[in-house]
Amino acid sequence: MQVKDSVVVITGGGSGIGASCAKLLAADGAKVVVAGRREDVLNSLVDDIQGAGGEAMAVATDITDEGDVARLMDQAIAAYGRLDVVHANAGTFADSLFINTDRDGNIKGMMSTEKFRRVIDVNLVGSFLTLREGAQRMVENGWKGLLLITSSINSTGQLGQLNYSSTKAALTLWPKILVGEFLMRRIPIRVAGISPGYTATDILTGMNEDALSAVLKDVHIGRLVESEEVAAVAKHIIENDSIDGTTIEVTGGLTFGPRSRAK
Repeated sequence: MQVKDSVVVITGGGSGIGASCAKLLAADGAKVVVAGRREDVLNSLVDDIQGAGGEAMAVATDITDEGDVARLMDQAIAAYGRLDVVHANAGTFADSLFINTDRDGNIKGMMSTEKFRRVIDVNLVGSFLTLREGAQRMVENGWKGLLLITSSINSTGQLGQLNYSSTKAALTLWPKILVGEFLMRRIPIRVAGISPGYTATDILTGMNEDALSAVLKDVHIGRLVESEEVAAVAKHIIENDSIDGTTIEVTGGLTFGPRSRAK
């Protein structure tokens, strides 16, 4: 698929990986629709893209609301005439230990039901609605397309992230499952995922030096992955029709054996 003149919808598009994807694809000639809750942030991004000569529009969207997501897809089609790529990128986290105890073994906290459900709703239900509504319109109009999913290397199981890691593990499986279903019904829609490692978003770049060093101790390249590097992989997936039914890790060589153990 050519990036130039393709219509790309990106949820969670206002900042971080989503914003980097929007800027890169628009610079290569895509018509980009960015979606998220913060309309002011989305509009600022659109202004930047348009100022650089690209085409973009913003649609304020609650991805956990079925009607909102349907409206997002319909507005993209109304504005640009088709739908080529739907990138389910929006996500959230709410870290907590499942059971937290004090030194005497007494329970002092637990992961709340609200924290668990919120992450499930945004990361799983939101991604499900985004991909389903996009795929429905592609099928109805006979458009070949791509469903792109942002997972996370934390799908391998990060302590304190039972909710988040569970959702990302599920998202890592979705390309295989969906492509299998599409193959069975001869639906020409590709599905692929990206699992970023520790990425230079505001949360990580705002850490103090010691905390950041601790995060990076197991990263082979010795630094955070840049969101632009993740965006470059998204662009590569769009352009390479053979990437299908799989999830690509972009981690900078993240391992889980501290360097201090090396002999």
